[in-house]
Amino acid sequence: MAAKRVLTPQSEDFPRWYQDVVAKADLAEGGATRGTMVMKPWGNALWERIRDEVDRRIKATGHENVQFPMFIPYSFLEKEAEHVEGFSPELALVTHAGGEELAEPLVVRPTSETLFGDAMSRWVQGHRDLPLLLNQWANVVRWELRPRIFLRTTEFYWQEGHTAHATFDEAQAEALTVHRRVYLETIRDCLAIDVVSGLKTKRETFAGADLTYTHEGLMRDGKALQMATSHNLGQHFAKGFDITFTDAENTVQHAWTTSWGLSSRTVGGLIMSHGDDAGLRLPPVIAPRQVVVMAVKEDVVDVCDDLDHRLLRAGVRSHLDRRTDSSFGRRAVEWELKGVPIRLELGPRDLAEGVVTLARRDTGEKEAVPLESVVDRVVDLLVEIQADLLEESRRHRETSTTDVGSVAEIDGNGLFRMAWADLGEAGEDALAERGYSVRCLVGPDGELPGSRDDDGLTAYIAKAY
Repeated sequence: MAAKRVLTPQSEDFPRWYQDVVAKADLAEGGATRGTMVMKPWGNALWERIRDEVDRRIKATGHENVQFPMFIPYSFLEKEAEHVEGFSPELALVTHAGGEELAEPLVVRPTSETLFGDAMSRWVQGHRDLPLLLNQWANVVRWELRPRIFLRTTEFYWQEGHTAHATFDEAQAEALTVHRRVYLETIRDCLAIDVVSGLKTKRETFAGADLTYTHEGLMRDGKALQMATSHNLGQHFAKGFDITFTDAENTVQHAWTTSWGLSSRTVGGLIMSHGDDAGLRLPPVIAPRQVVVMAVKEDVVDVCDDLDHRLLRAGVRSHLDRRTDSSFGRRAVEWELKGVPIRLELGPRDLAEGVVTLARRDTGEKEAVPLESVVDRVVDLLVEIQADLLEESRRHRETSTTDVGSVAEIDGNGLFRMAWADLGEAGEDALAERGYSVRCLVGPDGELPGSRDDDGLTAYIAKAY
C-alpha cells in the first residue's frame, strides 16, 4: 500500500519505524525542554479515550478523584528512605523561587505516595474512615536520560490511586481488584493487548512497596512493555507519615496502604502492539474515530453526509472526510496512517450501483456493501475487528514465548519462561548483566501469586522498554 513507502519497515529498523509512526500519524512531537513531549490532537485523543475507560472503571470500583499539588517538600520523601533512594536519580528539584533560594528544596512530583500519606494522616482517624479510596489524574516528572516519546519522557501523564485500609488482607484485595477490574479490563478489552499478569521480583518491586503486580505486554519487536502496576505498600508509608486509626476495640493501629498507576506510555504500547508497516491499527473500542466516510467526488458529498449521520445515530464514532479538493489517495493514506478501523469510500460509480466500498484497516480487505445495509455491517464488523486484534496479540505472545531450563538458553527477543526456583535472584542478576529482566512471576495455572515465596512460580523473562 502507498503508506508503506512513508514508513521505515518494522523488519528493517523497529525503533525508526516507531519514530516514523509517531511523526507521520501526527501523534506527538518533542517539547522545548529536553525529554518532554507535546501530544498533538490525534495522540491526545487516544490518551483521552484510554483515560476515560480507566476513569470509568476506577469510579465503578468505589474510588473518588482528588487533586494534589505538583510540588512536594523534599523532607516528605526522606520520611520513607527506600522510596527516596529509588527515585533519587530521577528527581527534579526547585531550589529557587520568587527571586531567592528556598529554605527547603521542592520536588516536582515524580509520584504522590508522600503527599497522600501526609493527607491521610489527617483524614484517617478511626476505623469508620476506612477504607479511604482515592485517585488522582496528573502529570509527573522523572528525569529521563534516554527519553522516547510516549514510552519514557521527562514529563508524562497518568493516574495514581492511593488507598488506606484496616488490614493487610484488605489492602491486598484492593491491589488485586484494581489490577484485574480496572487495568486488565482496559488493556485487554479496550486496547486489545494480550498481557502476562504477575508479581514483580524483589529487584523489580516499586520503591517502598511490599508487593508489586504488573501487566506486561509483548510488543511486535519481541520486547516487553510494562503496561500498568499495582502496589501493596504494607505499612511503610503509614509508619513514615503516622497514618493511624483507632479500631473497634479502641486500639490505635497503623493503616495498610496501596498505590497503583497507568500512564500515557500505554499509547506507545498501543502503537507497538498493533501497528504495521502502513501505520497505526487501532482497536475500535479505543479509536477516537471508528469510521471515516470518504467522499471521492463533490457530487456524492450529500449522500456521504447522510451516511455519516446514520452511523452517528447508531452510536458509531464516524467522521466525514469531504475534502474533495485534495487527492483521494493522499487522504486514504492519511487515515491509514492514523489507524482508523474502517474506511467507507463512496464515488459516483459506487452511488450508481447503490453500494459503498468498505476497507478494513486491520487486514486491508475491501468489500462492496449495499448502502442501505452498510450501518449494520459496520456495527458488526467493529466488534469483529476488536476481537481479531486481541486474538492476533494473543497468538503473537504465545508463539514468541519459549520455555527454557537455564539462563544460558535465553537469547534474542521474545518471552522466556523458566521455573523461578531454578532461576532465583542470582540468575536474575546474571540476566540483568545481559540486558534481560524478570518481567513477572506467575503462579500455577496463571494465577497471581500472593508472595514471591509461593511454590511453583514461573518467571517470565524478556528485554524490556
